Amino acid sequence: MNQLSIAENVAAVKRRIENAALAAGRSPEEITLVAATKTNSADRVAQAIKAGISVCGENRVQELIEKNAQRAYVGSSLHFIGHLQKNKVKQIVGVCQLIQSVDSLELLSLIDERAKALGIRQELLLEINIGGEKSKSGMDETELSAFLEKASSFTSVLIRGIMAIPPISNSAGENRVYFARMRQLFIDNSAKKYDNVSMEFLSMGMSGDFEEAIAEGSNMVRVGSAIFGVRTYPQAEV
Repeated sequence: MNQLSIAENVAAVKRRIENAALAAGRSPEEITLVAATKTNSADRVAQAIKAGISVCGENRVQELIEKNAQRAYVGSSLHFIGHLQKNKVKQIVGVCQLIQSVDSLELLSLIDERAKALGIRQELLLEINIGGEKSKSGMDETELSAFLEKASSFTSVLIRGIMAIPPISNSAGENRVYFARMRQLFIDNSAKKYDNVSMEFLSMGMSGDFEEAIAEGSNMVRVGSAIFGVRTYPQAEV
């Protein structure tokens, strides 16, 4: 894909978000577009930001650190959207506005501890393994309510919602059942009143299904290939 088409792709994705929101009777302004920048150079990320991207999401800690040092994300907010290993917490807390992939009390405790040491309050989302896939991270949907209650004792984190990556679908509309379950989970737990819980974001939907996710209530979508083109991975990567 020609790099010069990134701006056109951003515009096209934003039109699709607008159309999906209006079709669902919602305001397009409700939807936060997160550009999933994995494997893209600092220059390509900068192009996307120049084209109107206001939030970037990185999947890998090392890549985030390298591109952040190159000032790739200037002009945008930065989210961590990949699986966060416990030994990488210190490198991410305080660097990202939002960590989207917290799935255990142990990880939450480490984030809280690091945030406390920095004198900040780290914002995060809780990851739900909505498809119950053994190969994916995330807590079971039945665990969320009890998790929120236990998490209420942490003082240096702010839980701002939930996120999920449903199973790979083979046909259009196949994931709507998972998105609908996530929406209900979001609604059911939004009423819970804890000092460190503010259920504002329902993050679900990627390049292949974000319109379906918006139809089912998503207000944050993570879009990579529809903006940057199909990813090419380095030869040495495993």
